[in-house]
Amino acid sequence: VDRKVKALLNKLTVENFDSISDQIIAWANRSEKETDGRTLIRVICLIFEKATDEATWSEVYASLCRKMMKQISPRVQDEGIKNSRGKPIVGGQLFRKHLLNICQENFERGWATREASAAAATTETINDQSVNTSQEYREVALYSDEYYAAQKAKRRGLGLVKFIGELFKLQMLTERIMHKCLKKLISNTPQEVEIESLCKLLTTVGPKLDTAKSLARMNSYFDLLKEWMKNPQVNLRSKFMLQDVIELRERTWQ
Repeated sequence: VDRKVKALLNKLTVENFDSISDQIIAWANRSEKETDGRTLIRVICLIFEKATDEATWSEVYASLCRKMMKQISPRVQDEGIKNSRGKPIVGGQLFRKHLLNICQENFERGWATREASAAAATTETINDQSVNTSQEYREVALYSDEYYAAQKAKRRGLGLVKFIGELFKLQMLTERIMHKCLKKLISNTPQEVEIESLCKLLTTVGPKLDTAKSLARMNSYFDLLKEWMKNPQVNLRSKFMLQDVIELRERTWQ
């Protein structure tokens, strides 16, 4: 499954969307013969990995998810997942539930902690430098590994935020979930990675979320963003990002 579906995802573009997405759905529908939906779950995981790793294409991957939700066979089920009446959740609703779970787990786990631990390891490496040249070489190599691990974690975190936003725009995620994500990003001490994620999410979902119904909430978010602009601990790059999203809202998201 992995090799075939990864190859299809690598080929997926706007131009060949219909034919390639049909083939991916056919792979997911192999779960018709299973009682635990394992092939469906694997396909969802592969799409999620690709979508978070390649934020530029998140709109295409979100469209793929919407199509899959509509076209997954109603005979696909996971006997371990039941609705409130005790019946198995099947087809498109099962797909949505698994997708939602993987988004939520990854969002709540966060990438900031992974980045912090990578940074800590890097600092420790630099502090423990030895006079020995070969030791120094090994430390530089480790620094590189830790640095790239941190960069990958950050890229995936930003990719996840963009993907969640695109799923919301296609009505696969609810307003309630979006506000939950925004609150989580806002509740932390403003670090650069959180600010960048928050600005990316607001830029993606702002036009759709900024309605009369959500006006009070949106105002409270932007009041906080304006406070962060005055915070001397927030770096210049972050302040520019905040300024951009504040001005975007002032222009009614145009």
